[in-house]
Amino acid sequence: MASASQNQNRPKILRIAVIQGGKVIEDRLIRKRESVTIGQSSKNTFVIPLSNLPATFSVFDLKGAGYQLRFTDSMDGQLAVGQNKLDFAALKSQGLAKRDREAFAVPLTDLSKGKVALGEVTLLFQFATPPPEAPKPVLPDIAKGSIWHTMDKVFFGILAGVLVFNFSTVKAITMRDIKQEEELTLEELPDRFVKMIIPDRPREPPKPQVAQGEEKKADDKKGDDKKPKGDGKPAKATGPANAEAHRKEIADQVASKGLLKMLGSEGGGGGAIEDVLAGGNSGRDIASALLGAGGIQAATSDALAGGGRKGGASGSARGIGDLATEGGAGGAGQFEAKRTVEITGRVIDQGPEVESASCDRNAISRFVKTRIKAIQSCYERELKRNPTMKGKIVVRFTIGSTGRVSDVEIDENSLGNEAVVACIKNTIRFWIFPIKDNECPVAYPFLFQAN
Repeated sequence: MASASQNQNRPKILRIAVIQGGKVIEDRLIRKRESVTIGQSSKNTFVIPLSNLPATFSVFDLKGAGYQLRFTDSMDGQLAVGQNKLDFAALKSQGLAKRDREAFAVPLTDLSKGKVALGEVTLLFQFATPPPEAPKPVLPDIAKGSIWHTMDKVFFGILAGVLVFNFSTVKAITMRDIKQEEELTLEELPDRFVKMIIPDRPREPPKPQVAQGEEKKADDKKGDDKKPKGDGKPAKATGPANAEAHRKEIADQVASKGLLKMLGSEGGGGGAIEDVLAGGNSGRDIASALLGAGGIQAATSDALAGGGRKGGASGSARGIGDLATEGGAGGAGQFEAKRTVEITGRVIDQGPEVESASCDRNAISRFVKTRIKAIQSCYERELKRNPTMKGKIVVRFTIGSTGRVSDVEIDENSLGNEAVVACIKNTIRFWIFPIKDNECPVAYPFLFQAN
């Protein structure tokens, strides 16, 4: 009973039926209070494909809280309010329908009903109480299911096990790293690590144990070493006679060796060696004796005839700075600075000879001209050894599709120098031409002339 009274108190809504050929083809409740349109456009509330209708026409126009019926002169129909029924012509003649733009408009109430004839299509309308909305179907809990029921138990178990294992492993590694980072004392470190940190001190070798008798003998031996050797007589002092004999023996040994054999080899005395060792004592050797020699002696014919310079004999001491070459203007001439003669050559580029019409001869020539200095360097390096060298070399090579050079050969060589040929081949082998085409065989002649 409560639901029936609630339905009666609910506001009525517009109900429209479309009849065509005596059959209801559509029956609709307009639950949302809005204007109802008809016409050929798909945006209308009711799409009616009639040629005499515009693209869209508002039949039931919403004005404020109520509807009003709109119709044109070409439409026919009837409106009933309770027991009163009037057609569209009576509504217009009695002034109940007012002109509204291109159509006539009649206000409607909840008791209004009627029809609108649009040729072979008729619209029937009335206001009706909307039926109660059907409750949404609710499935039982067992039919709804849940995530647990829809889940793959085997997969979930494997996934949970893998996650537990991974987290446990990470936790164990983290805890181990934390324990290792804790500071340890020397007592807690293993012995092998302590030995690495604090190296052992080298042990002193044990002193040999000497028996008491042997220790006495060693002391006696040390005492004997302190005594003078020999028969107890003092050693003879080295007199002047022994010093002279020793000096003469050393002079004879040095005079027989190399250049010193020539120095002082003539004359009455020991020559230069004798002068060097003059005034020495018995303990002076040849190395210390030569330390006293200073300057360079300018030997003269008299000095050489006399066996070298002795004491105050003729001849003068000269330093290295006093040396000069004889000859030239003014007698003694100075050393002249070394002169460097620059030898240069010239390489004449005669242009390439290509065997393929697709190869760009000008591009090859431009590229070689920018690197002709490298070819000239190979020629000038050997031109210093042979200033009269000149001739012609024809180099044959192949430019690949990437621009790199291969198959470098010599077709002609009138220069006659293999070192120049080898240098040119090595230079061309590393060229990369700006040509990206098929393989291009090239013969390139070069003329070499000295400036």
